[in-house]
Amino acid sequence: MDKARALRYTDGTAACARPRETRFVARYSGEVVYLFAYDIAYEMSREPVREIFGQQPTPFAIDASKHAPRQLFSYRPRMFKLPAVEKTGPRGPLRLDCSLKILQVGAISISVRMPFEADRLEDLVTCHDLKLSNGTLSEHILQIAENVRKQLLPYLNRPVEKLSEAEAYTVFCLKAPLPLDAATGNPMGAEPWLQAHRRSIAALLTQESDAQHLSEQEALESTGRFLSYYDHDLVVMDWDAALVVDQAQFFDETLYILELANLHLAELKAYDRHLDDALDRSYRDLAASPLRSRQKMLRQLQEICVDMARFSDEMSNITKFFGDWHLARVYEGIAARFHLQDWSKIVDEKLRTLGELYDMLQNEQNHRWIMILEVGMVLLFILDLILLVIVK
Repeated sequence: MDKARALRYTDGTAACARPRETRFVARYSGEVVYLFAYDIAYEMSREPVREIFGQQPTPFAIDASKHAPRQLFSYRPRMFKLPAVEKTGPRGPLRLDCSLKILQVGAISISVRMPFEADRLEDLVTCHDLKLSNGTLSEHILQIAENVRKQLLPYLNRPVEKLSEAEAYTVFCLKAPLPLDAATGNPMGAEPWLQAHRRSIAALLTQESDAQHLSEQEALESTGRFLSYYDHDLVVMDWDAALVVDQAQFFDETLYILELANLHLAELKAYDRHLDDALDRSYRDLAASPLRSRQKMLRQLQEICVDMARFSDEMSNITKFFGDWHLARVYEGIAARFHLQDWSKIVDEKLRTLGELYDMLQNEQNHRWIMILEVGMVLLFILDLILLVIVK
């Protein structure tokens, strides 16, 4: 990488960064935020978690500076600031700030924040998959997630035996105001800046090092979902990454929405796997066809239906926002990118199939009991006739 176009961290350390002694004035500054969502259990107990890794919970609240209804409501998960991690990246030492959010649906989200300064957006592409001296960031976070799972075992109901791959999402947060417009000498507005740098933004979101090779169609598709409230803020949402432009103190509210959507996707995928296992087990038990096996399957199907009703209620509660306002629009945009509605339809369809199996087995059981009652009545009638003959 050309040293004149390399990155450096705001604290002077370098990783994915140019050497500290090289002098240059960065055009962009902010932080890269890595989001990792894990399904760790069927659900959490209602007893609040008091401590993780010796850290006390940190209050979390969404800023209400943008106009919103008076009756504000938002789900507030249990949040913990984890100890900062010192690592070595490709070009020097790193300081990674980590935080943890715990949800009652049996999921956790770990976010990792890394400051940067960059001369060009293209220089941030290498920060997508952060390589460390002893592995990747994903591997390091998986180890942290496993340690968290072990600490949370007393609070977990039906914990998973092994963590599956994380649902990962990367957010590039640029501090406003944006660089000066070369023509006017004034800071550019967020939307004009997007139009002027659409191809570079698309390359950043799609992890392409050479923006010029992207087609116009791909550039428009990758940056097509964006929202802006003030003239200086912007959120561009794609499938694998997002770009947030705002004042630094307002990053957290948008990051929180993106994190919840990422968690929602992770939980939908986990329940999809759970339903696949349940369907396979049901078909296998139906083929075996012993009476006791069907009774057991009937109970399992009933439990799954209750579980999914609970899951739907919990996720609806988590994704409630303040009415039709900016953060709700951000959630709708990222939900569309993640195809959450399609995932929900897939889960609902599989649940409907299980429901039909349950109804079929329930009807079969009812018919069996009716037949047993009818046979019993016939036997009683025959017995009554026999007694009448004997008495005569």
